[in-house]
Amino acid sequence: MRVGLLADTHDRVPAVAELVARLQSGGVGMILHTGDYCSPFSLAPLHDAQVALAGIFGRNDGDHEGIRAVASRAVGSELYESPHSFSLDGRRILMLHELSEAMERSVEGHDIVIHGCTHRADVSERGATLLVNPGEACGWLHGVPSAAILDLETRQVELVRLSDPHWRY
Repeated sequence: MRVGLLADTHDRVPAVAELVARLQSGGVGMILHTGDYCSPFSLAPLHDAQVALAGIFGRNDGDHEGIRAVASRAVGSELYESPHSFSLDGRRILMLHELSEAMERSVEGHDIVIHGCTHRADVSERGATLLVNPGEACGWLHGVPSAAILDLETRQVELVRLSDPHWRY
């Protein structure tokens, strides 16, 4: 199973829409989002694409109830408080906004940890645990919107970047 990874969308709807389209063209049937949508309207590209979403809230999500209400209108969309632990396709996954939210033992107790907050894409391992930050979908801080595709079977991660000049901020 291939899943898309998004973080830190920060209301940049056109970039999110393009990233979602590229994730879907890469064979993604579900998106995991590590928070900082910011406003309820930033979920529109996910709804328009009719893609399943599992996400958590970040520290810049002010209107949790509004965001949750918009998410609930779509089939297969669920939002949780951070951190959130679950199983998907036989893998134990921990989703959190800031990696510092989890104790080391909790990180090591999962196959995959997906996080955001730093706005920098990063793929690393800590023991047997794969850690993935897909970077900033908004591109506001570092100029290039990014996301990732994670193959749950192979644990391979493919970074997706919108590097064309018109996406640069």
